[in-house]
Amino acid sequence: MRKVVLYIAASLDGYIASPDGSVDWLPPLLPGEDYGYADFLSTIDTTLQGRTTYEQVLTFGEWSYPELINYVFTSNPPTEAVHPSVRFVTTDAAEFVRELRQEEGGTIWLIGGGKLVAPLLAAGQVDELMLFVVPRLLGNGIPLWHEPKHSQPLKLLRTHTWPDGMTLLHYQLTNIE
Repeated sequence: MRKVVLYIAASLDGYIASPDGSVDWLPPLLPGEDYGYADFLSTIDTTLQGRTTYEQVLTFGEWSYPELINYVFTSNPPTEAVHPSVRFVTTDAAEFVRELRQEEGGTIWLIGGGKLVAPLLAAGQVDELMLFVVPRLLGNGIPLWHEPKHSQPLKLLRTHTWPDGMTLLHYQLTNIE
């Protein structure tokens, strides 16, 4: 069974984006440092993202993940995708991911956002959480956690802190199914 990993950055007060959806508050990378992104990216072949996250990624310029299969969950898909690797999903996210996990392939990256994360967590469809805590308080914005419906035990796998204060919290989730 394929593994689903939520790999995401959030401010210390739990926001993944500014109120307008931008992520321009994220600090620049340290010289020569990618916080393990390249290593993580080498393990995945599929992304999952909500429509708002997809639209934010589009503002970064050229499509960021052309070599991956990219599923965008939306109730109102656009008439055409920005790249052939993008596929729009209008069915139940938890059921779709449950079936996707049974297919052959690499790790599945749950990019976000919070509205997609919540039902997948509740359905036990997330195996690991790699949360990069950014040493910044936004005070307002788009929250990572949208109305969690249950308590979820976590097992700490590792932590890492960089000189700029960025901290990785890597957990394994104990699924409820």
